[in-house]
Amino acid sequence: MAVFTEVTETQANDLMQALNLGQLTALRGIEGGIENTNYFATTTEGEYVLTLFERLTHEQLPFYLLLMKHLAERGIPVPNPAPNRDGDVLHSMNGKPAAVVNKLAGKSQLQPQAVHCAAVGNMLARMHLAGADYNRSQPNLRGLPWWNETVPVVLPFLDEAQASLLRSELAYQNHIANSATYAALPRGPVHADLFRDNVMFDGEQLTGFFDFYFAGVDTWLFDLAVCLNDWCIDLPSGAHDGERAEAMVRAYNLVRPLSAAERALWPALLRAGALRFWISRLWDYHLPREAAMLTPHDPTHFERVLRGRVHHPVSLSDLV
Repeated sequence: MAVFTEVTETQANDLMQALNLGQLTALRGIEGGIENTNYFATTTEGEYVLTLFERLTHEQLPFYLLLMKHLAERGIPVPNPAPNRDGDVLHSMNGKPAAVVNKLAGKSQLQPQAVHCAAVGNMLARMHLAGADYNRSQPNLRGLPWWNETVPVVLPFLDEAQASLLRSELAYQNHIANSATYAALPRGPVHADLFRDNVMFDGEQLTGFFDFYFAGVDTWLFDLAVCLNDWCIDLPSGAHDGERAEAMVRAYNLVRPLSAAERALWPALLRAGALRFWISRLWDYHLPREAAMLTPHDPTHFERVLRGRVHHPVSLSDLV
């Protein structure tokens, strides 16, 4: 992702050796995101990802890192944080919290077909079930309270039509969140950011989920909606792709059958997933932070997705 904090080869080598991961042979900053500082670190023992956390705190990070370890121990292909000799998986570098995880095999599938979407749906359901007994709890930090705080900050950058859509959708989502049906939704740890670039494939074989640093406890339906809003959308137009969506939801439902409450709120949660990323992209685009490598995403993409979800709702009966 973006490099906010520079790390020298000597610093990285010292950490790798402290974690018993071998001698550093190469270090390369990773481009592409906007939250943390990430480097690929190659050692005599293997390939790893070194992350320095720019926003998350030492107090918040055990939730994410230990969730990844919890899932890895239950057979979900996720990065497994490396402990030091005392068993700690959270480290420090340049005054920032840091972690080192194994680099997953494969590569991102940026032009997915139905078969890829089915694999993601299957693994997402398995991940939800595997995380159900995780004993730590932390809210989704980019959930409804954050939307309510952030919308007033980004509204001045919008035209009248955009501002009207943003206000009305936020009001709608607050109404949904206060309903008895919403309270009945199954919930637990969620990834909350499972886009195409956060999943690895080897051909048609899914080899891993990564970047859990937006994870939190939320409704599992929201996690599925966020995922579908990226994997099953035509990126140039923002239009829904029914074939890919059906493949993903059917595969998910075979592992964890969706409840009556989830079926009722599916259109609303698809809208919620689009709203969340429209807000965050507006915030990152109009109020950016400096970084050595920084590429804010275009917020208008999720504006298009949200408009599509509002005007052309998709029910679960159309998919399963």
